Amino acid sequence: MATKLHSGRDPSRRSSPWKTTLLVLSLAVIAPWAAIATEPEAEELTEAPETLPEGDDPLRAETLADAEVDPVEEIVVRADRVPQTVLQVPAAVSVVDQQAIQFARQQLTLGESLLAVPGVFTQNRQNFSQDLRISIRGFGARARFGIRGIRLLIDGIPTTLPDGQGQVDTLQLTTTGRIEVMRGPSASLYGSAAGGVIRVESEPVPEVPLFSVRAQAGSNGYQSYDAKAMGKTGPVGILLGLSRQVTGGYRGHSHMESNVLNGRVEWAIDDDSELIGYANLVYGPVAQDSGALSAAQVSDNRHQAQACNTTLDAGESVNQFSGALKYRHAHNAANETTATGWVGWRDFSNRLAFQSPFACENLIGAVGKLDRIFSGASLQHVYESAPFGLFNQLLVGGGFEMQNDDRSRRSIDGGIVGGKTIDQLEDVLSLRAFIQDEWELPADWTLGFSLGFDWLRYDVTDRLVAGGGESSVLHYSEWSPSGTLRWNPHEGVNPYLRISTSFEPPTTTELRRPDQGGFDPNISPQRAVNYELGVKGLLPGTLRYELAAYYIKIDDEILKFDVEGEDFYRNAGRSDRTGVELGAYWQPIEPILATAAYTFSKSSFIDHQSSNGSENFNGNQVPGVPEHLLYLALQYNHPGGLFLSLEGRYVGSFYADDANQVKTDPYGVLDVRAGWRMEFGAWRVTPQLSFNNLLDAKYMDNVRTGEKWSAADLIFEPAPGFEIYGGLSAGIEF
Repeated sequence: MATKLHSGRDPSRRSSPWKTTLLVLSLAVIAPWAAIATEPEAEELTEAPETLPEGDDPLRAETLADAEVDPVEEIVVRADRVPQTVLQVPAAVSVVDQQAIQFARQQLTLGESLLAVPGVFTQNRQNFSQDLRISIRGFGARARFGIRGIRLLIDGIPTTLPDGQGQVDTLQLTTTGRIEVMRGPSASLYGSAAGGVIRVESEPVPEVPLFSVRAQAGSNGYQSYDAKAMGKTGPVGILLGLSRQVTGGYRGHSHMESNVLNGRVEWAIDDDSELIGYANLVYGPVAQDSGALSAAQVSDNRHQAQACNTTLDAGESVNQFSGALKYRHAHNAANETTATGWVGWRDFSNRLAFQSPFACENLIGAVGKLDRIFSGASLQHVYESAPFGLFNQLLVGGGFEMQNDDRSRRSIDGGIVGGKTIDQLEDVLSLRAFIQDEWELPADWTLGFSLGFDWLRYDVTDRLVAGGGESSVLHYSEWSPSGTLRWNPHEGVNPYLRISTSFEPPTTTELRRPDQGGFDPNISPQRAVNYELGVKGLLPGTLRYELAAYYIKIDDEILKFDVEGEDFYRNAGRSDRTGVELGAYWQPIEPILATAAYTFSKSSFIDHQSSNGSENFNGNQVPGVPEHLLYLALQYNHPGGLFLSLEGRYVGSFYADDANQVKTDPYGVLDVRAGWRMEFGAWRVTPQLSFNNLLDAKYMDNVRTGEKWSAADLIFEPAPGFEIYGGLSAGIEF
């Protein structure tokens, strides 16, 4: 049994000067703690910590973070792992509230809720077999299946696996209360594959028990049914949500069914401690894959599915169960500890078609099956005090995550299922530790540093090799420092400077070799450094704004290339990204809210060649990243219950391939949502009606990226035209 070791880093590559500097500064800032021999009493603090508004109880801050608030007021978030107001976080952070997530939305995908977040671009909202693709500042743009390079957490529980893969099919928007998006590399606090962070929080459990149901139907066979119940009895609160969604799809062979059961039980043990349990069950019996089309096929019939996908019945099915426990204890006004553990099981199967438009009669594809067990645990402690007369907040933590996959694949040739081409066990173990220290300095300045360390072990056993299999092992490790400086002189002007990093190892599917089983030891992790300058504030006239400019330098960017219709991956040399993000939320009068979000992004290759070495792509644009994104919305909320929202978005052109031979057309989409909240005693009844793509714009829901395409390649997935859907929700308070 042979064993292959790979460090994941070229030994000849020297550490960058910026990283050495940040490491030294991090240790210098944290070092004074070594001189503190005794813990100060709470009354020694020179001032109440700003991160815990309206009281000094850390648990109280969590309650505030969960509460529904006015979108133009100060919002408390946990993007930096501790509660702070949006204006205090020295990073680009946006918040989506419950109304924007749920009201008159289809609630089919997370992408519906992220439209108003600058720096975020979503694709594949209609192909549920391929999953939603989310890109934050370009991170995640290469993904074809699921999410890559972005950390997704639901109620603080990571749904991103230790190798960086993530899925959103377990997310239930029916019970989602808020979404926080932190843009840019954040590995120091969130670990590997954190080019951005999405934190989803469930609705807070109300004091008064509530039960509600909702039913919707609309174009293209769309149906949605859900029910939720929540309430408290003494120290125990319960939230339970059940949802079922069905859609026939805009294109042929795109039927989808999904059923999700979500539950949360929270127990306030005493004034300082609480225990929360989570459970999630997903039953997705079918999600058909209509496949991608060529430009000529799109022009001929936008509704059609790729013939090979229909013949081979391409698609997927998934069953998953996961559970978690979280215990939080406030020792006193200065100390809080949180411990979390989670475990889950996933059963996944799919059928793929590997075809070009000129060889579909060959009916070549694959049947895959995956049995996965995943688990993890984390521990973090927040300590607040005032050494040297300066308020300080110290956060330390660590944890582990495990992923055990039993993966197999059988070939399809001529439409006949053949022998196994993949039969292997894949294990990933991730260990990490982090520390963050933030000091409040005189004249409203705050200086912060964080440092994380990640160690990952990939172990694969290829059972197709004669003689009992062959094992290979890969190791990746990385220090991830970050530094921030912010100035909070006034709520109207809060500038900050942030230097942060990310460390993105290849996923187990990206490590697959084109010619054999096992892992490819030649793929290195992708590393990035983010330089960010921003300002945010709350101006008179209830105007909240955020502005951020960034430059990101990336080494060993992981990119796709195609071999006979299948995706494989390799490293590019270097690339960089430059961008500007602007968000504004203005409430000129009580019933009206205007929202605007604009993103300029330019991503270029600095050192990149074709996989065969024959072409130089230096100076080309990185595929899948639009140069311009614009979102505008005008919302009307009448005190009598009438709700009306007009939303428009513009997506600029972008390239589909590294060679920059195929470029998409820009497009604009206009949506309208409306509803009326009516109260009849304890009952609340709300009819809702929405129009998607009101002007029937013709655009692509997804464009598959790769190394070199032409218009004849199968890379386009058309988006629906005009759609209408509506429904009725009813709820009662007991």
